[in-house]
Amino acid sequence: MTSAEPLPSAAGVHAIGVVVIGRNEGERLERCLRSLHSQVGAIVYVDSGSTDGSVALARALGATVCELDMSQPFSAARARNAGVAALRSSGNAFEWLQFVDGDCEVAPGWIAAASAFLERRPDVVAVCGRRRERFPERSIYNRLCDLEWNTPIGAARACGGDVLMRLAAFERVGGFREELIAGEEPELCVRLRAAGGVIWRLDHEMTLHDAGMTRFSQWWKRSMRGGYAFAEGTALHGAPPERHWVRETRSAWLWGFALPVVLLLGSLWQPAMLAGFLLYPLQVARLYVRSRPPDPDAGKGQFEIRLARAFFLVLGKFSEAAGALKFVVGRLTGNRSRLIEYK
Repeated sequence: MTSAEPLPSAAGVHAIGVVVIGRNEGERLERCLRSLHSQVGAIVYVDSGSTDGSVALARALGATVCELDMSQPFSAARARNAGVAALRSSGNAFEWLQFVDGDCEVAPGWIAAASAFLERRPDVVAVCGRRRERFPERSIYNRLCDLEWNTPIGAARACGGDVLMRLAAFERVGGFREELIAGEEPELCVRLRAAGGVIWRLDHEMTLHDAGMTRFSQWWKRSMRGGYAFAEGTALHGAPPERHWVRETRSAWLWGFALPVVLLLGSLWQPAMLAGFLLYPLQVARLYVRSRPPDPDAGKGQFEIRLARAFFLVLGKFSEAAGALKFVVGRLTGNRSRLIEYK
């Protein structure tokens, strides 16, 4: 292992440790690590069984490398916790953590802006910014990811995999829940907020993400993973007052499972019930209308992207229902699912 000395934050007080996770990211990992070296010194790269030379690359770029034992069930949550443990065992004192996915390039100035904000706001325990898709023009699926990440500015209920967080708050709630194969960041945020912390999204460029989604099957798996996360999140924190992902889970079950099953079974006795499937294009139309005013980031072809977003939101209920069903079956049989990967 190699390591670098921690650099202070923009405020000159708090040392920042960085945890990068990845597997077979290649050039994306190189861009990620190089973008961080200009902003912070202490970087731990947690590798999950790469076969493309990622480990050697990370070491050559000065990162401390932690290789996970892949004989145990893998999860991004487990990888991030291992990265924090490696930072803690380095002998350096860290107060803040920057988590980054290995397929992301950190925007110039992000660390300084985020750390300065944490310095001003002691009530905020986690801060994120604008994550953008690197190549939105390459597929509709990449474009949808870019729109999905354009969340409201200000206080937020959750963050994603790229976030600057207070180490004390992270450890106070026990870190990431390692058994989760999806939705681990929002679940952590539930516990952070329950402990009195505030999650904040800044109006600042944070990362460029390379989803690399060019096939429908990739989109389907990603959406299915979302449905699995919704169901598991509801099982964990669905009770009031949090109601974590209850609405999303109910919507997936209704549109992706209950309604089509009822219509198909009913059509065996009354074929006219098949007309009920017209509810789906009507739902697409409703979501299209609700998307107004046009998204300021959509640029040209706003009609097409708004219609596509509405269409895939409705279609995604089927894959989300499949993911929720996968969770329920696994819970009933005692067989936990392994990671659902789309690339």
